[in-house]
Amino acid sequence: MVVGHDGSAFADHALGTAFGLAEQLHAPVVIVRAWSIDTAPRPANWEFGFVSSFDEYSEAVRVALIEDTAAMVHAFPHVSVDYRAVHAGPARSLIEVSRDARMLVVGSRGRGNLAGLLLGSVSDQCTRLSVCPVLVTRKPAKR
Repeated sequence: MVVGHDGSAFADHALGTAFGLAEQLHAPVVIVRAWSIDTAPRPANWEFGFVSSFDEYSEAVRVALIEDTAAMVHAFPHVSVDYRAVHAGPARSLIEVSRDARMLVVGSRGRGNLAGLLLGSVSDQCTRLSVCPVLVTRKPAKR
């Protein structure tokens, strides 16, 4: 089971859904975070005027991913978890990592009908291009 996580509440909902399914299916979960230099947190050894390596940025993203998902991971102690920080666009990252997966789970931001028609939506690209089944979760509306 592969699930994308960008740190948003929508991603948290997708993560919870993926863990619930993984627990029932006795399947491992791979949590993926796509990143670029613009979106990556600063590495631990970052200093002004010092250029961190690609590996240091990748590790900083991985550490942030582990921290952001720790509560959910601890809530499902019987589910095996792996983390992947992928230097690529979100849809491409998720599609590549899920190539051999049982299922890909992604969150939907749910911006309404017009936004849902725009090309470039990660969930749209994943449902069209992924080779495994894709579950798009939608966070329930607050009432």
